[in-house]
Amino acid sequence: MSKRTSDIVIRVLTGLTLLGLVLAAALYDPWSGDEAVWVVYGDGVSVKSDSARVLDIAVMILRAALGMMIFVHGYNKAFRGGKLAGTGRWFESMGMRPGKVHATLAAGTEMGVGALLVVGLLTQLAAAGLIALMVVAFWTVHRDKGFMITGEGWEYVALIAVMSLVSAILGPGRISLDAELEIAHRLDGWTGLWIALLLGVGAGAAQLLLFFRPPPPEPADADAGSG
Repeated sequence: MSKRTSDIVIRVLTGLTLLGLVLAAALYDPWSGDEAVWVVYGDGVSVKSDSARVLDIAVMILRAALGMMIFVHGYNKAFRGGKLAGTGRWFESMGMRPGKVHATLAAGTEMGVGALLVVGLLTQLAAAGLIALMVVAFWTVHRDKGFMITGEGWEYVALIAVMSLVSAILGPGRISLDAELEIAHRLDGWTGLWIALLLGVGAGAAQLLLFFRPPPPEPADADAGSG
């Protein structure tokens, strides 16, 4: 796939996704379905219709923004620039070996969890996948470069991980496939936090322990500092 074609595809996908989200929010009826539209944690009191609409649209925007962002990252790894072969060489240079395997795994995971977050399906597991990606990115690329993203620091990956955790805690809201499948409020709250945190950090750490083999440091120039 050429760069021009891939750019057209991603723009069409982005446009269709945004249109779908707008239509979903416009046609959403907060009083449809279960009697308890939104539950205030702790006392089990459902809130007003308008407040339910605002909250559900807010969590939809949060998870959709995360999902679209990470989907484009995965698409970029697979279909733009050096594609999977070039991404694999980059992974290999960082110490994630075999590079082509991890490039394919990263691109597939990013597109997969991105799509799940956008439609609100298995939201907590998708959030865990995104956290795992950020754990690996932090350790392999950003941890020793300070905080600011302008210097390739870790502020970006930390913020994405926190936003993913918040999405898991809040749940997908009622504008989601999880709500249609009646699992939207079974995995949120503390359950969602622990699913996303333990699975995400655990999966990222396991991948690093099994496959991260950083190259040895460059030997110091024997003549450096002499004279």
